[in-house]
Amino acid sequence: MILFPAIDLKDGKCVRLKLGEMSEATVFNDDPAAQAATFERQGFQYLHIVDLNGAFEGKPVNARAVEAILAAIRMPAQLGGGIRDLATIEAWLAKGIRRVILGTVAVRNPDLVREACRRFPGRVAVGIDAKGGKVAVEGWAETSELTAIDLARRFEDAGVSAIIYTDIDRDGILKGLNLPSTAELARAVGIPVIASGGLASLDDIMALLRPEYALLEGAITGRALYDGRIDPREALALLAAAKPAG
Repeated sequence: MILFPAIDLKDGKCVRLKLGEMSEATVFNDDPAAQAATFERQGFQYLHIVDLNGAFEGKPVNARAVEAILAAIRMPAQLGGGIRDLATIEAWLAKGIRRVILGTVAVRNPDLVREACRRFPGRVAVGIDAKGGKVAVEGWAETSELTAIDLARRFEDAGVSAIIYTDIDRDGILKGLNLPSTAELARAVGIPVIASGGLASLDDIMALLRPEYALLEGAITGRALYDGRIDPREALALLAAAKPAG
């Protein structure tokens, strides 16, 4: 079970949104690279980055901040937001991103996702963001008619390395992960699933360790980590203690 600390980038700064609204952004750090380095020192092993401006504009916007983060850390990082074509995917992977996350394009152009998986095996994830049970696109500004499970099943045989499932109705408001829906998605497909949206406390970490959620690859934590509701050492110790021996 991997706990991914999140760096969401808006105008070059680390922020957290509330319910996916760009107007509801709280700035937590003006220096994303320093924040990433702090996460690495705390013991986290995989970083989650989102270019929020890029998600709305459909192209990378916070590239300079992402490059600074990559220069500051050694742990792997996954990146989503505004990645809509093969050239952008290839460019980010060449710069050191371990895994790109494709969201809007997975709905608009599933063939591109398949081609990316073929060209870059193991390095393409799909981000599925749901609002009211339906998949949202364009930085959560639009809702489609697809359900999360419908979309995930489209990529069952594509070679997608992971699905990041975000419940927008819980994102940034510390109401707890929607683990039942996330586990339902994980049971419906053979692709590893990561939970996102609402992780609020160590109770959520403990819930992740229950047998019915053992099939999840991990969870993303944002606001609770920034505002001190989750102590990194305690959270990582819990996960380490639950690891099977060997």
